[in-house]
Amino acid sequence: MTSLGEARELLAGFPVVDGHNDLPWALREQVRYDLGARDIATDQSAHLHTDLARLRAGGVGAQFWSVYVRSDLPGAVTATLEQIDCVRQLIDRYPQDLRAARTAADMETARSEGRIASLMGAEGGHSIDNSLATLRGLYALGVRYMTLTHNDNNDWADSATDEPNVGGLSAFGREVVREMNRLGMLVDLSHVAATTMRDALDTSAAPVIFSHSSSRAVCDHPRNIPDDVLERLPGNGGVAMVTFVPKFVLQAAVDWTVAADENMRAHGFHHLDTTPEAMKVHRAFEEAHPRPVATVSTVADHLDHMREVAGIDHLGIGGDYDGTAFTPDGLSDVSGYPNLIAELLDRGWSTTDLAKLTWQNAVRVLGAAEDVSRDLLPRTAPSNATPAELDG
Repeated sequence: MTSLGEARELLAGFPVVDGHNDLPWALREQVRYDLGARDIATDQSAHLHTDLARLRAGGVGAQFWSVYVRSDLPGAVTATLEQIDCVRQLIDRYPQDLRAARTAADMETARSEGRIASLMGAEGGHSIDNSLATLRGLYALGVRYMTLTHNDNNDWADSATDEPNVGGLSAFGREVVREMNRLGMLVDLSHVAATTMRDALDTSAAPVIFSHSSSRAVCDHPRNIPDDVLERLPGNGGVAMVTFVPKFVLQAAVDWTVAADENMRAHGFHHLDTTPEAMKVHRAFEEAHPRPVATVSTVADHLDHMREVAGIDHLGIGGDYDGTAFTPDGLSDVSGYPNLIAELLDRGWSTTDLAKLTWQNAVRVLGAAEDVSRDLLPRTAPSNATPAELDG
């Protein structure tokens, strides 16, 4: 059997739990949640990285759908509720393929039924608007992780891609982590500053996750995880889910992106500007300086290093599909996971290790968060603290 055939066979038994997919935001941006206009029961390769056939081809057995909203968007709580509603509509529309999941047991039930367990993760603490009651509301609606920041700081946590503000987590930020532990909501440390990662690990009684982050030692980007943090995962029980975004996994792509952004600013445009005039400048730069291309091997290099530092019990996968404009060769959409598993087989990864990477670690970490919650709930009251009370 070829490595690709062996990979597909493994994924039939231990499918991928993917930590992060931005399909709900793509549906908002492209068609304002008109699911008929982007019917994922049909081929959507012209518009999206994700549809049902490609999820099946990729061996995806559970998906954390990101209910992300931009940190500068007015009414972030309302927009997050709309994202949650989008996921619910998807589950209701495709019941033969998708199954709502809130627990590790639900994930196993979906696997036994041959359906894709559908969970939700909120991307950025701005989605709770400094309210622990809102955090509890999101949990009640099915959100099972929250990324403490997105690209910008919030009032109580520093982001990896913003200027330091509170030096990691503020006192209220630590209270957010404790309340998430009490609820059984996973603390997600993708996007946060290394100081925030360390503060969260110091505070959390439950395992943490990185829903879509790679290794900083392999690719020096602030969105990635330093080795000293990876070294702490065995003691915490957490899971780091490698991401595929080229500018986070390939050093040449990091350097290229810096130069491209500088070029945009030099021409008077914000580096994220996508107006026709700005894109003309961007295309001219790319024509003169071809974009470096990441590959399946690039991602596997991260996993090799992360396994060496954190151990196989603390790794997972979080592709960030429909949340990135560019993808590696061989991982162009959600059908590509078998290519990564085949690469790892060729590198000598055992099927036992790969079953942990794809399915078992992610299921275990959610179950462990549930165990901590069961211990805390009978003896810990809900917190109603505010930033004003704790941070002054």
